[in-house]
Amino acid sequence: MENIQLQLNEAGRGAFVVEENGERLAEMAIGMMGGNMVIYHTEVSDKLAGKGVAKQLLTNAVSYARDHHIKIIALCPYVHAQFTKNPDQYADVWNKNYRS
Repeated sequence: MENIQLQLNEAGRGAFVVEENGERLAEMAIGMMGGNMVIYHTEVSDKLAGKGVAKQLLTNAVSYARDHHIKIIALCPYVHAQFTKNPDQYADVWNKNYRS
């Protein structure tokens, strides 16, 4: 399991990241907006391809949202696809009312 950390600046922008030896190998870019976490983008290095890292990033983001009682706006195509395929699993955190 990769070590995933949340890095946020004072403005509420940042990412869930996987870094190794100073190199960012994966990230899920987010921003906080009111009672929502906007997920913009997910990217995983070829070095970690096929290891389920994107899913691990999503699991961490969803856990954070649940722990902080916030909703997720899924602008990232990967996250939106996962929410659409598994709506019951994410119903409590998915802000479906947001339209991009």
